[in-house]
Amino acid sequence: MGLTISQIRDRTLRARHLMQRSRQQGFAVGAFNIDNQETLIAVARAAQKLNAPVLVEVSQGEVDALGLENIRDMVDNYRDEYGIEIYINLDHSPTVEACKRAIDVGFEFIHIDISQANHDASEEEIIAKTKEVVKACKDNNIPIRIGVNGGSLEKDLLNQYGGPVAEAMVESAMRHVRILEDLDFQDIVISLKNSDVIRSIEAYRLMSKTVDYPLHLGITEAGGIKRGTIKSAIGVGSLLADGIGDTIRISLTGDPTEEIPVAKDILRSLDLLNDKIKIVSCPTCGRCNINLIDLANEVEDKISSLEKDITVAIMGCAVNGPGEAREADIGIAGGDKVGLLFKKGEIVKKISQETIVDTLLEEINNM
Repeated sequence: MGLTISQIRDRTLRARHLMQRSRQQGFAVGAFNIDNQETLIAVARAAQKLNAPVLVEVSQGEVDALGLENIRDMVDNYRDEYGIEIYINLDHSPTVEACKRAIDVGFEFIHIDISQANHDASEEEIIAKTKEVVKACKDNNIPIRIGVNGGSLEKDLLNQYGGPVAEAMVESAMRHVRILEDLDFQDIVISLKNSDVIRSIEAYRLMSKTVDYPLHLGITEAGGIKRGTIKSAIGVGSLLADGIGDTIRISLTGDPTEEIPVAKDILRSLDLLNDKIKIVSCPTCGRCNINLIDLANEVEDKISSLEKDITVAIMGCAVNGPGEAREADIGIAGGDKVGLLFKKGEIVKKISQETIVDTLLEEINNM
């Protein structure tokens, strides 16, 4: 199903307004790589459930496997089916021709990476090819993302700065910013990714002081599910806490659908997303009179699907539990054969250990 020029321009204008809206209102837009229909469905369902706008990204491998028009059609079908705001980014496209084809079928974001096809491309060649893409993007109101990766910086910058440090990454990005600005193009998004968390944080902080363009956050090559989650939470979370960043991408070595809950949990931890119950629980200690580990896991599992903007506390002892968790909306604390149910630090009643979870769930459902 082809799109008319009018439809393409309308959608790219909506995408541009989304970037402006995210900056003005202080929220991030998740960007997720999709390599099959199942991943796209997962993203669409999450976007519907959270009533949140999203980007999906495809690189040349996905384009070769699925086809540009098929990708556009799939995204449009699920946009209509789930009633969501969703846009497509062509990620690290190696050729001008591929960018133009993506623009023609209605991709809202374009990321050209000439070096993907030719690592020895001269600056003149890159500028010449970029001019072609810029013209096509201008004609269709499509933003361009400048993507800098610490692992593929220009050799002269590596020699000048002694490695892929923040200053080198920002200078690399600014070279491309200046190319686009010289072509009278300012509809720009910037990404500065590094596998080193500290360097990534420093680079984004420096860039946020240098320009006012939207920033796409991420820690590249973060690792497997556990280690990658920790690195992403520290890197992306630190920047979001500073008010830096407009879109985010979590990169994990594993099932791509694992990236979505990690991204959402980072946003929840910073109160940028308030769609689920927050849980606080204490570590076990000598005063603990209950199997706190199993209790916390059971409660977390049973309330994971509830959509309530409240905080629930699971505390190990009745002596300090209610007081230490007084900021929680509701909570339970273990005692000797009995537990305590409390709200905002005030004890409501005593309950038996056998019914402590059921009582808590009943109270939560009534809130």
